[in-house]
Amino acid sequence: MTPTLFILVSGDPRTSPRPAEAVRIAAGLSAGKRIDVSLYLQDAAVLALGEFAEDLSDGEHFMRYLPLLVESGREILVQEKCPELANLTNSPHAFRAIGDEESSDLIARSNHVMRF
Repeated sequence: MTPTLFILVSGDPRTSPRPAEAVRIAAGLSAGKRIDVSLYLQDAAVLALGEFAEDLSDGEHFMRYLPLLVESGREILVQEKCPELANLTNSPHAFRAIGDEESSDLIARSNHVMRF
């Protein structure tokens, strides 16, 4: 059975490079296909999916690694009730909004969880 990793990102990419590093890690691990990675963005972290993400802290990581994550067959998950979702007009990245119950279930079924 393939191990699973849930990466929960809640940091603000406007002020912290940690969300960009989380995306880079998720893409790198997904490319190896040795672990099933779920990337979940909540709160201000969803701004990493915006059309001007390159202007955020280490924003070039978002533009470079989010497409690689999707190409490796992974979904980008976002917090369904996040107020920042309204700011995601013209997002260049496909994502799926999920509720708190589904994110809790994914965390519970994961072998490992990382929080950024």
